[in-house]
Amino acid sequence: MKIRWHGHSCFEIANGKTLVTDPHDGKSIGIKPPDVTADIVLKSHDHFDHNAVRLVKGSDVKVVDKSAPTNIEGVDIYGVDTFHDEDRGAKRGTNIIFKFEIDGVKFCHLGDLGEILTPEHVAKIGDVNILFCPVGGTFTIDAGGAWKVINMIKPKIIVPMHYRVGGLSLSIAPIDGFMERVSGQPVTKVGNEVEFTKEDLPENQEIWVFSL
Repeated sequence: MKIRWHGHSCFEIANGKTLVTDPHDGKSIGIKPPDVTADIVLKSHDHFDHNAVRLVKGSDVKVVDKSAPTNIEGVDIYGVDTFHDEDRGAKRGTNIIFKFEIDGVKFCHLGDLGEILTPEHVAKIGDVNILFCPVGGTFTIDAGGAWKVINMIKPKIIVPMHYRVGGLSLSIAPIDGFMERVSGQPVTKVGNEVEFTKEDLPENQEIWVFSL
């Protein structure tokens, strides 16, 4: 199984079939656009830096932008409805957290989560092996909020996303504040992509940091 980062909140997860999360168009946010062919695209909300579905190549791309449970190409997917801000969507609207399972590995992509989760949210999410979590603040939870959410979900692998990188034109924080709060978890810099099997998943929590 392979995970590749295309910047911001856009990841490509491939193992026979390819799933892409929250594609951006690149030029609107100052980084390279994703160059990817996929079978499934998950769209957590309809903001410009997460909804560039048109750029994802493929002969029959299935787009999931609702929280209702579905199974596409053998991939179980369901969403948990949340808010994009701490005022119940009054500032930035709604957001869908997507939970999906590929060949026994349970992924959770928090999208542009802007609130701290409730126990009800956590119960709906359930067990998570790999968590994609925004950490840059301003439009989402910040570094401190991210750690609160991580400690609620308790994933095996934490993948920070939606933070400032070179060239990014959005006013969000870099990854530093998140990393300063690491409390003993091993940190692996995996580069732009990583390959692994379900058997490779660690017993104890780890952090995987991707780069462009």
